Amino acid sequence: MTDPNRVFIFDTTLRDGEQSPGATMTLEEKLRIARKLEELGVDILEAGFPAASPGEVESVRRIASVIERAQVAGLCRTRESDIRTSWEALKDAAHPRLHIFIATSKLHMEHKLKMDPQQVLDEVRRAVSLGRELCDTIEFSAEDATRSELGFLGEVFDLAIECGASVLNVPDTVGYTMPSEYTKIISEVKKVVGSRPVTISAHCHNDLGLAVANSLAAIAAGARQVECCVNGIGERAGNAALEELAMALRVRNDLVGCHTGINTKEIASISQLVSDITGLLVGANKPVVGKNAFSHEAGIHQHGMMADRRTYEIMTPEEVGRTESRMVLGKHSGRHALQERLTVLGYQLGKRELDGVFDRFKALADRKKNIYDEDLTALVADAVYDMPTRFTLKHVEFRGGDGQKPWAKVTIAFDGADHTAEGSGNGPVNASFDAVKKCTGNEDVVLDDYQLKALTLGSDAQARASLAVSGGQSRSQAIQSRGQATDSDIVKASVLAFIKALNHKAHQEEISKRSADRA
Repeated sequence: MTDPNRVFIFDTTLRDGEQSPGATMTLEEKLRIARKLEELGVDILEAGFPAASPGEVESVRRIASVIERAQVAGLCRTRESDIRTSWEALKDAAHPRLHIFIATSKLHMEHKLKMDPQQVLDEVRRAVSLGRELCDTIEFSAEDATRSELGFLGEVFDLAIECGASVLNVPDTVGYTMPSEYTKIISEVKKVVGSRPVTISAHCHNDLGLAVANSLAAIAAGARQVECCVNGIGERAGNAALEELAMALRVRNDLVGCHTGINTKEIASISQLVSDITGLLVGANKPVVGKNAFSHEAGIHQHGMMADRRTYEIMTPEEVGRTESRMVLGKHSGRHALQERLTVLGYQLGKRELDGVFDRFKALADRKKNIYDEDLTALVADAVYDMPTRFTLKHVEFRGGDGQKPWAKVTIAFDGADHTAEGSGNGPVNASFDAVKKCTGNEDVVLDDYQLKALTLGSDAQARASLAVSGGQSRSQAIQSRGQATDSDIVKASVLAFIKALNHKAHQEEISKRSADRA
């Protein structure tokens, strides 16, 4: 018998989340996240939008081939070509799902679709019927549902059920609705469903900061599937955050009375992985996964925590895979101490990977008195999750200051030899980037985003450089590539991140070339 209080988690990090500006992922990166999402316990994993490109078809196909427990969904418009392309990508999945959508608001129908309501109904009938011929599980979404006329929305959903849809999604596509209003909409959809075996789903965007609140309102009104993204990434202001929803249902189970199948102890590690891969940093004050979520500085709070941690913590760090202890490591620490701390932080590294992290750890410990958890996370990201390397930095030299024109010289190894070039700019970082461009033949590369932050407090803090570049094609079709690197020298960290972005770019171009050759 189906548990009436079970909420199914539909994760769309790899589809809607990837649509965040600058968050495009390679196939290998998507596969890493997909495997981790299955460990996390998501019920449905939306792998992508196959009709978008041949590369997207291949990504969805590969993800579908490795996921064993969760359903794998592919998004498609009501176009026949979209549906058949999605099915080709999904057909070998253990548990495939076709996710078909069309807009139903007057605004979208008139200005985007150029269709009248009857034409939209005809599209729904044809598309859902075709999808059901191909796949056992059809989810139908009414785009911009929260700005649609309720009577027409009910008519569309009723038709979708008749044609074979077993999941009805009610998207708040532009983050416009309020919890009380969304409750009413979900309640009306529930009336349309009646006693038929159909799941109602909520898909909320965060434009007004209400995505999680609206999702919880939908659950209270009878929705039993929620669509969300790790770290709340997604179009514009993002989607409902998976980790916030899961913990809200866990912490306030007494009030909501519903639960998920999420293994909350995997939350911290999936959050870090998605942040590392997308380059979208998690804010310090982000609920559940932010650096400050379990930090206490005020004296009165610290006193309360020492007496009983429940005074200021409604959930424990351990519940989400974090720890409140901050073991300090230094240059006298050995391999076993490092491995133990990494295990506490959620990393299970093989010998080769641990060796790489340990070498970087020793080098850092010679320059830095104390090594904190944030330093270790950065070391793992640098040592374990590197892109295939074409360019390797051998040496960087720079100068600047009052009365001097900023100058830099770099030596980079590639194509079997060392290459050296000099550059100039309005500062040592800019001059170093100019030198790297000249040295590697990437003069057309444009810096789209550049962020620098200290990982810990103190004058010996490491700098974490995160950047995105594009180039190599026309600007409208340019590949965007990302790089992150850590060093106690901010210029060197920046140069290393820039070179990683160029390696990422070369890797993406190679994948595109292989896809084109296969086509």
